[in-house]
Amino acid sequence: MNHSKKPRGDYKSSILSKLFKFVLLRNNNEPDSVREAIEELIEEQPESQSIIDEQERILLSNVLKQRNASIEHIMVPRADIVATKIETPIDETIKLLVEQGHSRIPVYRGSLDDVIGMVHIKDLTGLILNRDISEKDTIYLSKVMRRVIFSAPSTRVLDLLLEMRIKRTHMAVVVDEHGGIDGLVTIEDLVEQIIGDISDEHDEESEPEIIKKSDGTILVDARVTLDEFSSRFGDNFTPEEISELDTLGGVLFRLCGRIPNIGELITSKNGAEFEVIEADPRRIRRLRIRNLKENEETKD
Repeated sequence: MNHSKKPRGDYKSSILSKLFKFVLLRNNNEPDSVREAIEELIEEQPESQSIIDEQERILLSNVLKQRNASIEHIMVPRADIVATKIETPIDETIKLLVEQGHSRIPVYRGSLDDVIGMVHIKDLTGLILNRDISEKDTIYLSKVMRRVIFSAPSTRVLDLLLEMRIKRTHMAVVVDEHGGIDGLVTIEDLVEQIIGDISDEHDEESEPEIIKKSDGTILVDARVTLDEFSSRFGDNFTPEEISELDTLGGVLFRLCGRIPNIGELITSKNGAEFEVIEADPRRIRRLRIRNLKENEETKD
C-alpha cells in the first residue's frame, strides 16, 4: 500500500518545516538567506541523504520563481483592515472576529496608525472558558495581546515568512516611509502565496467543484471558468459583466467592486443571486447560487 501521498495541508506544513529547519541550522537565523537556502536544498545531490524528496524539490524550484515577489502585492490594503481599539471589551472583540470570519485582528491605540499588537480569538475565548473574566468584563485587550512585526511594502514574501517564523508571530503590519499603515499581512497569506497555488497544480483533487443541491441551490468554487459555467447553466451575465474575465470569482469581484464579505449577496443583471460562503481578504473562494437560469439539457 502506497502511503507516500500526503494531505494537502500536511504537505505544505512538511515543506515549510523542512525548509525553515534547514535555513535556521545553516544560516544563523538571517532572514535574507532564505532564497540561498532554497537553492542549496534544490541543488543537493541525488545520491546524498537529502532532507527533501523529489516532489518537494520540484515545488521548491517553483517557489524560487517568486523570489522577488514583495508583500505589497498580497497585503490587505489599509481600507480593508479589520482592527479594534485597545479599550474594546472582550465580548465585542469576539463578536467582531466571528462576524468578519477572522481568527486574529490588530489592536491599535487612538488611530490605526498606532498598531500596538494583535489578539487571537482562542486567547479571548480561553479567558472566558477559564473563568479568568466574565463575558461582560470591560478588560483591556492588553491582557492577551500578542506582538506584531512591522515591514516595508518592498519586503520580499520569503524574507517576511522566515522572519515571522523566527520571531514566532503570525501578523505583520505594512508601514510606509512616514510610519503610516499601508496594509496588513498574515502568515497564512504568505504561505498561500508561496506554497498554496503551487500545491494546487500538483493536487489531482483540487479541480473546481460545482454541486447541485436538492433545494435547487448550487454550490460552486469561484475558480470555475466562465466557459464551463456557461456550458452548464447558460448565459446568466451580460457581455459587459464578463468582458475580459476568465472565472466566476472575477465576475463577482467586478460586480461588487471589491472582495465581498462572507454572507454578502450579489445579484447579476439577469437576476441570479450569488451568496459568498467562503472568502479571504484576497479572493472569493466559494459561492451559493440561487435563481440561476439553466440550459434545458442540464436540468434534472
